[in-house]
Amino acid sequence: MQTVATGGEHPAKPIIMIIVDTLMDAPLKEAMQTGMAPGMKFLAEKGNYYPNLVAPFPTMSVNVDTTLLTGTYCHEHKIPGLVWFSKKEKRLVNYGTHYRELLKLGLGQAVEDLLFNMNEAHISKKVSTIHEDLEKKGFESASINALIFRGPFLQTFNIPRLAKAIAKIKTNQIHAPKYFSYGRFAKLSPSNRNQHFWQKAGVNDLSSVQQLEHLIKTKRLPSFSIVYLPDLDQRIHKNGRMDLKGIKKSDKQIQKLLDLYGDWNRALEENVWVAMGDNGQAWVHPKRSEAVVDLKKALHSFKIMGLRKGLTPSDQVILAVNDRMAYVYSNNLDLVPLERLADELHSEKRIDIIAWKHGGDIMVKSTQYDGELRFRPNGDYMDEYGQGWQLKGEPAILNLKLESGFISYGNYPDALARLYSSLYSHEGDFLVVSARPGYELAGEGSPLHLGGAGHGGLHKQDSIVPMIIAGTDSSPDKMRIVDLKKWLLTLI
Repeated sequence: MQTVATGGEHPAKPIIMIIVDTLMDAPLKEAMQTGMAPGMKFLAEKGNYYPNLVAPFPTMSVNVDTTLLTGTYCHEHKIPGLVWFSKKEKRLVNYGTHYRELLKLGLGQAVEDLLFNMNEAHISKKVSTIHEDLEKKGFESASINALIFRGPFLQTFNIPRLAKAIAKIKTNQIHAPKYFSYGRFAKLSPSNRNQHFWQKAGVNDLSSVQQLEHLIKTKRLPSFSIVYLPDLDQRIHKNGRMDLKGIKKSDKQIQKLLDLYGDWNRALEENVWVAMGDNGQAWVHPKRSEAVVDLKKALHSFKIMGLRKGLTPSDQVILAVNDRMAYVYSNNLDLVPLERLADELHSEKRIDIIAWKHGGDIMVKSTQYDGELRFRPNGDYMDEYGQGWQLKGEPAILNLKLESGFISYGNYPDALARLYSSLYSHEGDFLVVSARPGYELAGEGSPLHLGGAGHGGLHKQDSIVPMIIAGTDSSPDKMRIVDLKKWLLTLI
């Protein structure tokens, strides 16, 4: 294990960052208060609890995780969401939504995009990940079941021959940190427990803890480890925001890690612990006719690209649905201007926010307000994150409060920067559409979560997650996921 001296006296403690997919403040607090999450309660009581950490937009794990690792929003790191249209390749990129969509798009392409293209090709080479930065400074790091893992070492995926042939995968090699685990395809522990295909091929909480446990027991814990616990997300999708049993299960895995040190206090003496969510989820109406905003119906007057056929010359509109958010593309601005698409969608009151680029401005409309808001960066209005903006129009559309040249955010945290980043995240002519809480957007074969919860949207229900920091008195200057990388590097 490599360490660095701090102040010339003591070595820096290793950082263990645990990402609990879709961990949210209200259910976590209740779970801690009712004895269902003693592990996280211990960390919170011995450290500091921050209830309002802002996730990037779209609030989809691949975007969130890339922002965490690079310290940039998606206009810089270039992963726009789980689903987006590549103008360069003239195809819809889907890193894994639902088998109905993936089968139509081509399962092999989806596997290649998820396992290889996302990290190797789609993340911008102009940004660096924390794994790459640490290696340059002479430190080692680990990535365990994280979707985003780009690092400086050439690693090999162990993909079964049949799967490789079916998916037409050309290579097994990817770049990752020195200590790398990704389900059954790359693992640290020699054990095959928790790695079966019916256990999500090893991308599960039990496997994640098993891999980190192996590093701890073999005394190879590096300076920084990111450990992804994915199981809670699907439970929240199905059971809703207040699924305490899911938090209890995730917390048991955290307790396992603390137990490795015998005394939990010793775990804090030897390591810095960060436990956090990646995105929230908004409640979804149980009745399909209420919950689902069918974008194909809303835009029925246009020829929409089919998933199986792909883009044809006659297609006018392309849909890339990210649960409660969507990119809606015009394939020909002369025939289908973005303003026309926005007007068509504006009558659907279950949609919340519609935004698009207009010259150097961002135009924003709300189905709940008349008028529009126009903004661009580098203006005289300053927000709570030190970002300057030019504003014209109706600030209530984004629930902004303006006072003495200062912007305060309400229902849409860091709304201006997050909307701006999504609209500059990739090439193309498109709208950004976000649904109101209670509703999900649907295209062709989109997954739905009736009576449960969904994410992707701009609203605070999708965007706010808790974070616990223990084992250090240090904390980030700003409570946004985009600011965490810079802070983490100061601890190592």
